[in-house]
Amino acid sequence: MSRISKEISKTRNKFSLFSKLQKDRKLGPDFWTEAEEMLIQADVGVKTSISLIAELKEQAREQKLTSPQDLTTCLKQNLKQILSSSERELNTRGNPAIWIFVGVNGVGKTTSIGKLAFWQYSLGIQVVMAAGDTFRAAASEQLEEWAQKCNSILIRGGEGADPSSVIFDAIEHAHSVSIPLVLADTAGRLHTKTNLMDELSKIERVASKGSGTVAEILLTLDATTGQNGLEQAKKFAAAVDVTGIILTKLDGSSRGGIIFAIQEEIGIPVKYIGIGEQSQDLIQFDPDDFVEALFDFPLED
Repeated sequence: MSRISKEISKTRNKFSLFSKLQKDRKLGPDFWTEAEEMLIQADVGVKTSISLIAELKEQAREQKLTSPQDLTTCLKQNLKQILSSSERELNTRGNPAIWIFVGVNGVGKTTSIGKLAFWQYSLGIQVVMAAGDTFRAAASEQLEEWAQKCNSILIRGGEGADPSSVIFDAIEHAHSVSIPLVLADTAGRLHTKTNLMDELSKIERVASKGSGTVAEILLTLDATTGQNGLEQAKKFAAAVDVTGIILTKLDGSSRGGIIFAIQEEIGIPVKYIGIGEQSQDLIQFDPDDFVEALFDFPLED
């Protein structure tokens, strides 16, 4: 069993219809209704679920599929196809490259920064961290702990300082000492607050004026939020040029199915997933592994 498979049991349980369909069953209206409901309950999203079932019906008709096993194979292929079209490698081009992290409060944004910094450290790459969440002292303290773990430099400002200026200073410092990567934290914000979202746009503009290149803007989403994650993604993508998603808390009562709706409706790929609290518990997202894990074990009646 893969690490992903162990951690997404809650999401996999929502796919129980296809996991259990090893018995003879007619592909009548009730089957298709249940199949669509199963996808919606797994937070695949209403629009995406309807599209997937319509495609599955067409495949069943064209290929004369009659067994649930064949349909399961088709569904897995279709889910993989949704996720397979995007680039998932993190962009490191720039002098330095700048990764800006955004998201609402409590999604694990600062922890994700620390884990990615640790990953870079394990590759022999030093980073500069920018404590752009200047409204929460605990965020800077948390980043400082991570900086000590992975021999990184932390640039921070005073409480309530302009986050754009803190991040700009971090970029210029990294450039001056030839450190290739800046990881910039930002304050968690409600995606419904226009003024806070406007501040993110300012951070992106100011960061782009410095010596480096904004290579990634990574939206951190909590996998347990379900459909609200889709709305968050839409709002953040409207404010800044979001290049990828870090999906956290996939180790809890997760609704990881939302990644299909986000990819299908907005086109933003999941690049990393968080499956625990340890330094190594942020792993690169693999679409094939994720989909296979959803169907890993048939559930008992």
